[in-house]
This record gives sequence, C-alpha cells and structure tokens, in this order.
Amino acid sequence: MTPPQAPRPARRFRIDGQILVVVGLVLLAAYGLRHSIGLSFVLVLIVIIPSIILHEVSHGVVALACGDDTAKRAHRLTLNPLRHIDPVGTLILPAVLALSGLGAFGYAKPVPIDPRRMRHPRNDAILVSLAGPATNLALAGLSIVALRAITPADQLHQLPQLLAYDPGALGIPTELLYLLGLLNVVLAVFNVLPIPPLDGSVLLERLLPASALQTWWRIRRYSMLVLLAIVLLVPGVLTHIFRPAENAWAHVLAG
Repeated sequence: MTPPQAPRPARRFRIDGQILVVVGLVLLAAYGLRHSIGLSFVLVLIVIIPSIILHEVSHGVVALACGDDTAKRAHRLTLNPLRHIDPVGTLILPAVLALSGLGAFGYAKPVPIDPRRMRHPRNDAILVSLAGPATNLALAGLSIVALRAITPADQLHQLPQLLAYDPGALGIPTELLYLLGLLNVVLAVFNVLPIPPLDGSVLLERLLPASALQTWWRIRRYSMLVLLAIVLLVPGVLTHIFRPAENAWAHVLAG
C-alpha cells in the first residue's frame, strides 16, 4: 500500500514561511523609507541580534548538558541568525508596531527543548530557563569590564548623559559597549518576569503542586496574548521594572 503523502504539508509550511519572511522584510523596508534610520538604530541592531541569539543558544547548550539533545538535533546550537528568525515575531510584529507608532517588541524563534529527555526534568528545566537571562547578565558584565578599560574613570558616571545627548561624542566602540550592557540588562530582567512564555515562568511553574499543572498548562496556551497586552497597553509597568535595573547597572559601571 502506498503511504499517505506526508511531504506535502511540510512543503506548504516552507512556502508559507518564505512568504512571511518576505512580508516582514517589506514592512521593515517600509519603515526604513518612512523614517530616517540613523547610526544609533544600526548600533542597537548590531548589539541586540547577537544578544538574543546567544540567549536562545544558551538554553539549548544547558539542555544538552542535562541530557536533552533536541536543540542539537534541530541544528539550533548555532550562531547563524537565520536559524533563529521567527517570521512573525522577528520581522512582521516589530515592523507593524514601529510603523503604527506603538513602540518596539519582538522575539526570536524559541530553541526546542524537551524536558522529558532531561535527567531531572523539573529541576533541570529551571537551569535551562535561567541560562538565557544568565547569559544576558554575563554580557552586561563583560561590557562593564570593557568600558572601564577604555573610558577615563571620571567619565564613567557621565556615560548615560553623554550618550543620551551626544551619542557620537565618545566614539562608536564606547556606544556599542554601553548598548551591550544596557540592552542585555533589559533582556535579562524582562525574561525573568513570571509570565509565560518568559523564562521566569518556569520558576513559578516549579512551585505549583502537581495537581495544578494541568490547569497551568491550559492557561499557558494564551500567555502570548497576555504578554502582548501588557507590552502594548500598559508599557508604563515595564518602565517601572526596567528603570531600577538600568540604574543599578549604571551604578555598578561607575564603581
């Protein structure tokens, strides 16, 4: 008997994915034509893209150390950005929000993880989730070391003001390193919020009794909608969360 033609859905998915990528690129191009893209915007992209990629790859690396090779078999333990682009979250959603003046928000394609393959699923899942924010904090720490090495001590506490009012005054390397620290602090704090699908939600899930897990998993299906609602409708809440973290990082930087 001839088996069912399974390849057709996979082919359609690839075509749809390509279409979504094209749509996203068109929207980004429209944003570029509508707004003047300056050097600061380019520097943010140079910093944020590898930071997000390293965040995602770290999940897969720690999962592999815990016995789960799902990410490795999916060829996601790579720094190739094309492997981590989510057509909707990385291209279309940020472009639509930027064009509509609603701010900026996006996400990369999550690295596939299967806790059932881990040696201690519930505990190892926490380590895997925290690997992403820990990587961002490590990058922020590296930025502090590098900035202290190239910036005069009397200018360290003035960096936020100097870069806010005259970004080019201190040179591109200093601005890149400053953005590396600042953006990674924001990424770390954002991802440890106990809201699915963010990494911090795993800590909350671990504290739940086994009897509540089925209900939690049902609620988690709608978590992305809740997260988007918070980001778009009450952005001031996130500002109150990020501001103290940014100030703490700047305080450590100044020594």
